[in-house]
Amino acid sequence: MASNRFNTGHGPSQRQLRVGELIRRTLSDVLLRGDVHDPHLNRFSITVGEVRTSPDLKVATAYVLPLGGHDAEEALAALRRNTGELRHHVAKEMTLKYAPNLRFVLDETFDRMDDTRRLLEQDRVRRDVEQDGDDDESGGRDET
Repeated sequence: MASNRFNTGHGPSQRQLRVGELIRRTLSDVLLRGDVHDPHLNRFSITVGEVRTSPDLKVATAYVLPLGGHDAEEALAALRRNTGELRHHVAKEMTLKYAPNLRFVLDETFDRMDDTRRLLEQDRVRRDVEQDGDDDESGGRDET
């Protein structure tokens, strides 16, 4: 197998990022329009936050969250039940050799952002951050 001199394995390639974003937009549009013939799925307003693809572009993992985070497990189950139809809609919109297999995972990014915000609001953390800010007020001069 030929080695790829451009991709050193330190993250997704430009092609993976581009295809992931295209799949994300397509899934978002399909879910927004209600193109899937499942009334249970269509009752959810689902946000597709990110789509990560495998290096061979045959597997796409979509990070999703229903509006407000309510009934997340039900929404995830509905998406998984309708994976075949969603894959068909994605394949129709894209010009890839193979339609990627879709996997759905709950997006926990918003929960982590809330945890970080709560952490930064704690008094001892705020005090430490303000102390670090006071040390940097030397006018931007290098003391060396």
